[in-house]
Amino acid sequence: MGFFDKKRKYGNVIDMNPGPDMKKSLKIVGIVVIIGIAALVLNSCFYSVGEQEQAVLTQFGQVQSVKTAGLYFKLPFIQRVHKISTTTVGMPIGYAPSSAGGESDPEGAESTGDSLMITSDFNFINIDFYLEYRVSDPVKYIYNASNPTAIVENEAMAAIRATVSDYTVDDAITTGKSQIQSAVKERLVEELAEDDIGIEVVNITVQDSEPPTDEVRTAFKSVENAKQGADTAVNNAKAYQSEKIPAAEAAADKIVQDATAEKETRISEAAGQVARFNKTYEEYQKYPLITKQRMFYETIENVLPEVKLYIDDGGTNKLLPLENLSAAAAMSSAVVSENSAE
Repeated sequence: MGFFDKKRKYGNVIDMNPGPDMKKSLKIVGIVVIIGIAALVLNSCFYSVGEQEQAVLTQFGQVQSVKTAGLYFKLPFIQRVHKISTTTVGMPIGYAPSSAGGESDPEGAESTGDSLMITSDFNFINIDFYLEYRVSDPVKYIYNASNPTAIVENEAMAAIRATVSDYTVDDAITTGKSQIQSAVKERLVEELAEDDIGIEVVNITVQDSEPPTDEVRTAFKSVENAKQGADTAVNNAKAYQSEKIPAAEAAADKIVQDATAEKETRISEAAGQVARFNKTYEEYQKYPLITKQRMFYETIENVLPEVKLYIDDGGTNKLLPLENLSAAAAMSSAVVSENSAE
């Protein structure tokens, strides 16, 4: 009696050969596994780079290329992709941003110990900065430093302290902020270029600067208000000057033009009188007596335009109209009396 015969005798028989349904199921599972593996491999072969990203493609740890925005292919399990954001990153220095405001808003933020600095005149000042930077070279950013962000922060603090120590507390609080910003940026750019970590400075601004005590802060605010008042007065004076000077220049030009016109008129009149005098003189040289009489008559006509003139040659006795002369004399007296009364 065989083995299977014993099985039949003592119980159900277990068929050790798989049937056609089992084989079909195993085949389907195998196909699904193969498709899944192929999908994973294909998915790892392609990668996309965003608009604000750059990707470093490496093969066995060696840099092959740097990719910008787009869809790319890579060899699975051999090549790796390191994506780096190229957007501008903000870093508050000297204060911790509040939850209500943004990183660049120091209003309501808590000041840190990094904000306390010494000025050139050995005074203390709390000054806050906001640094903006971005990755300029992703390869250097990945391989030249293990923590490039910490390097940027440390270099920024060193540049800020070195720059603030060159200015007085008055300049740092009032009028020297723009100069401090420019000097800090220049120093930081030089330091990061020497570090060669693939980061460039976009901008750095002074967010706030004030003395560490309330009394000193109040005094400096009074000084700043006084300077602003002085600037306002100077600007108002310049505006008044700009308004009055053109009007004065226009009036001066008019006076000069009127004087020039008057000069030309006087010269023309004088030239006319000279011409008349020369002409009269020529006539006088030719006919002296007649010219004298004519000049006499013309002068009398100009002096006494309303008076009748009677000329007596002294030859014979003549009757003069004395009644007319009396009337004229009375009229003249009346005119004189009226003028005296007025």
